[in-house]
Amino acid sequence: MFSLPIRIYWEDTDAGGVVYHAQYLAFLERARSEWMREHGYGQELLRLQHDLVFAVRAMTLDFLKPARLDDAIEVTAELCQCRRASAVFAQAVRRGDELLLTAQVRVAALDARGFRPRAIPPPLHDQLKALEHPAA
Repeated sequence: MFSLPIRIYWEDTDAGGVVYHAQYLAFLERARSEWMREHGYGQELLRLQHDLVFAVRAMTLDFLKPARLDDAIEVTAELCQCRRASAVFAQAVRRGDELLLTAQVRVAALDARGFRPRAIPPPLHDQLKALEHPAA
C-alpha cells in the first residue's frame, strides 16, 4: 500500500496544537497525487498528454483520534475502484500503529480545458484498473 510520510507543523494546527480538521484534506490530496505520480501519472502529465484532471466528487471521513504538532504521520492511498469516468480511493492517516482517520474519496475525471466530465482514456483506464485493490 502506498504511504506518504508527513510531519505536522504549526501551520497545520489550531491554537491548541491539534491538526485542524480541514488540513487532513490537503494531506489526503498529497497522498493521492503522489500515488498517481508513483505509477507514472503526475498531474501535469495527465493534463498535458491526456487532457485529463481528477477532481474530488465525494468524500467520507471518519476522524478517530487527533494528530498533534510535531507528530510524524503516514497517509495511505489505495485505489479501490476504477470506473469509466471516476475512481474511488481508500485512505487512512496513521501515527505509528494508531489509526487517526479513515477516508473514502471518489474522484471524477474531467477534461482539463473545460472541466466537463469525461471518460478516462482507454489505455490509462486499463492501467488503473489493473492497480485496483477492492475494499474488503
